[in-house]
Amino acid sequence: MSQERLILHPILMVSVFDDMTQVGEAEVQRMLPLVDDQRRDEALRYKHLFGQFACLKSWLMLQDLLKPLGITDLKTSRNKHGKPYLIRYPEVHFNLSHCQNGIAVVVDFAPVGIDIERFRKASPALVRKTMNPAEAEWIGTSPDPVETFTAYWTKKEAVVKLHGTGITDDLHGILDGEGYRLETLINREKRYALSIAFSQCS
Repeated sequence: MSQERLILHPILMVSVFDDMTQVGEAEVQRMLPLVDDQRRDEALRYKHLFGQFACLKSWLMLQDLLKPLGITDLKTSRNKHGKPYLIRYPEVHFNLSHCQNGIAVVVDFAPVGIDIERFRKASPALVRKTMNPAEAEWIGTSPDPVETFTAYWTKKEAVVKLHGTGITDDLHGILDGEGYRLETLINREKRYALSIAFSQCS
């Protein structure tokens, strides 16, 4: 009896979609038959069209990334903090994120986190709550505080998602840890920031 086996090696695959003109009922209906029952049910639990679209689109993006690895069974479960993992391939880590301006997916053979956020202005109270004094000062003196705040926010979210422990009350110290690397992309035309946190071993 043959048994599937993955050959593990460092890999980091990222897919980003930001043509949001495609969001629509017709596209949702087209994608529904292309995903498994688990993801279809999850998508239809969203009351709003964008949530349905993002749920389906991100899963199809994940399918496309995993196909070259020979992975077609994408049934998932969740850890105690709610982070999903592939039941048959727990050694393959993935993460999804979406906002109104884009959808992002990452796959790796080590823990990984990704976050995409559209540019948004933060109130002084939100900056104080989420940023440490050095970060808050950098945001306040930045030529573009909105862009800088959004970039910092995606970095913190990506690190939290890499660890898979859920949002913590200690948002100030999130970027002080070791054992991971961060990459951030700023798309000024589409007005979003995207960050990936990936393990040093990748």
